[in-house]
Amino acid sequence: MSKNTVLALVGSLRADSTNRKLAEAIQLNAPEDLDVVIHESLGSLPFYNEDIDVEGQVPAAAAALRAAANEADALLLVTPEHNGTMPASLKNAIDWLSRPYGAGALTGKPTAVVGTAFGQFGGIWAQDEARKAVGIAGARVLEEVRLAVPGSMVRFAETHPKDDAEVVEQIKGIFSALAAAEKAEAAA
Repeated sequence: MSKNTVLALVGSLRADSTNRKLAEAIQLNAPEDLDVVIHESLGSLPFYNEDIDVEGQVPAAAAALRAAANEADALLLVTPEHNGTMPASLKNAIDWLSRPYGAGALTGKPTAVVGTAFGQFGGIWAQDEARKAVGIAGARVLEEVRLAVPGSMVRFAETHPKDDAEVVEQIKGIFSALAAAEKAEAAA
């Protein structure tokens, strides 16, 4: 039995990011038949520009991101909230993955958005913006897969999300929702 792969894109580039830690907790709690791979090079992506998105000349970081997304069965965007929206690094990744228009790596790709933020709502504005952008870019947004953990800087100051029982239980809910979405698609 082969494993399905979920490619996780973490919007925060900070080494000690709580969203990076959340992605690690998701990776550690994945069911045996699912491989969650955290993509490491969003900070290396140049800002999207059609002038450099030329066949045979696509920057290496963009080509690697596209290849990883094409190989994945689904995407998981893990986003903090920067000034009420998603960070530029995540939006830039969405832009690269949306091209070529109508045939980009996002086209029809099951995609979920989760995250944690310092505020009392856990970054839901950023998550909503990411769902909107990735949906417009052609992904099949899994609206039922949600996780917004508030108070990240305090909550995870001394505890990694993998050691927070409530967060781990919510992560298990993510996988249940992903499985339900997969079943619904197979039945359709």
